Amino acid sequence: MSNVDGKWDCVTKSPMGDLKTVLTVIADGDTFTGSNSGAQGSMEITDGKVDGDTLTWTMDMKVPMPMVLECTATIDGDTLTGGIKAGAFGTSPMSGTRTA
Repeated sequence: MSNVDGKWDCVTKSPMGDLKTVLTVIADGDTFTGSNSGAQGSMEITDGKVDGDTLTWTMDMKVPMPMVLECTATIDGDTLTGGIKAGAFGTSPMSGTRTA
């Protein structure tokens, strides 16, 4: 198991308010798969890359409007910090704690 693997309880401080999600990360060498699930549904992780303790990935958001989200996160033990770039809406800070 990689040090980035797990389920993470995350909060993204978006223009729509605080969005709580569960980020699932399954690493395989320098790539990873998984999903990000919350009240507005689930998005599959695409193009997931692992560089040491840093993750980068994209997600294809459908609700409330179609948009590709560009994401980055740094893992420090059981803590995750990063951001989600949502096109013209800019980058929203994200933080999380590993739960499994």
